[in-house]
Amino acid sequence: MAAMEDAARNGAEMLVTPELALSGYGRGNDLQTLAQHADGPWITQLQDKVRELQISLVVGFPERDGNHCFISAAVISKDDASGPLIYRKGQLYGDYEKEHFQSPGPSCVLTSIGGLKLGFLICYDIEFPEHVRRLAQAGADAIIVPTALPKGASAEFIATHMIRVRAFENQVFVVYADHADADDRFEYQGLSSIVAPDGSKLASAPLTGSTLLYADLDMRAYSESRNDNPYLTDLRI
Repeated sequence: MAAMEDAARNGAEMLVTPELALSGYGRGNDLQTLAQHADGPWITQLQDKVRELQISLVVGFPERDGNHCFISAAVISKDDASGPLIYRKGQLYGDYEKEHFQSPGPSCVLTSIGGLKLGFLICYDIEFPEHVRRLAQAGADAIIVPTALPKGASAEFIATHMIRVRAFENQVFVVYADHADADDRFEYQGLSSIVAPDGSKLASAPLTGSTLLYADLDMRAYSESRNDNPYLTDLRI
């Protein structure tokens, strides 16, 4: 709630949080108990806050649907009172996630907010180029990626290089929101970023410490990059 208030106070139109932000990522067996339906108290309360502050929100949470639990992101638009849009993580990473969650497989979830067409992935999803390309071909201007990337041998490369490549090779914005510091189970890579279609970083976070990143996502500013790098229009299968 405090992050929403700070972001709204600073003129942001949308806030993106990390993966499983409402529960915490490293909660282990508690995740099954904490998981809520998409119309549960967490999301209902956040919908009220979105309407109050007039700021859209993409928030990671453990979603329960019957006997299944998913790593999900709720997309709550300040301009749409019809209810949250839900994206469920398509690629579960490692034994930890596969023990606690199910996956529906890859999906293509898009919506328009603030004049931009947004596509959604969660953490490990973006490490597969096919998923980003699918959203870009469907017309996404920006890919929103709630993340819980733990530190590891490849983590810094993913956060600092792979994310920029995904943006450049698809000529889209990428908003990559990772946890920082540590919980009881994991230490996180940090290094959240907002990357432009030409691969440049518009904003980036340090390795440690909580921070809010701000950037203006204006597709018109990158028309030259799209013309010079027409991967989507020139692609032949």
